[in-house]
Amino acid sequence: MNSRYRGRHRGRHARPSEAPLTVALGVARRPAVTAAMALALVGTGAVGVSANDAVADSEPFTLSSSAMTQAALSARESATDSARISRDRAGVNTQRAAASAKAQAAADARAAADAAAAKAKAEALAKARAAAAQKVAREKARASAIANAQKDPRSAARALMSDQGWGDGQWRCLNLLWEGESSWDHTAENSSSGAYGIPQSLPASKMAKFGSDYRTNPITQITWGLWYIKQSYGTPCNAWDQWQARSPHWY
Repeated sequence: MNSRYRGRHRGRHARPSEAPLTVALGVARRPAVTAAMALALVGTGAVGVSANDAVADSEPFTLSSSAMTQAALSARESATDSARISRDRAGVNTQRAAASAKAQAAADARAAADAAAAKAKAEALAKARAAAAQKVAREKARASAIANAQKDPRSAARALMSDQGWGDGQWRCLNLLWEGESSWDHTAENSSSGAYGIPQSLPASKMAKFGSDYRTNPITQITWGLWYIKQSYGTPCNAWDQWQARSPHWY
């Protein structure tokens, strides 16, 4: 009686008995299913909580008075800092502009000074060249007048006047004086006194001071005559005044 009953269809339709490994695997799967279900439940709860939070967040948010005061202070401090930074930048820009203007002014002053110096140098050089050219021209004219003294003693005398320091203002007096004495004739001789030459030297030998050719060379006579006027009267006009004041005329 200990043997178990087996139906007559068991052999064909009965489920095969499970092997031990299969049974073990089935037992192992159950905790995994349970954990998955637990996670699903937790997720559902989380969704519910999140939805509730969203509803709660939709309510108006109000800052406390201390928070509002702190926010106002922070805004004022930010505005103050911005204003200070703007002032600092403006000050730096002003200083830079002033320094740039000062540097430009100094550069302009240097350029102006250099230009003025260059202009003065050029003018001085031009003046020196003009003076040198005039000197050359005077010397050339003087040499020509001296060389032509036999024919034109007046020009020779006018050229030699500057040796005594006289200007053209004395020329008229000299011309009248020697015109009255000798008519500018280097061979003129006073028959009564023996005065000789253009300046009417008395005696004629006085003119040897400037050359032994005093009887034939107008330049020797003129040179002596100018020297004599300088020593005796200072200028031709003074000599001319004395000549006119005396009768008969002499100087």
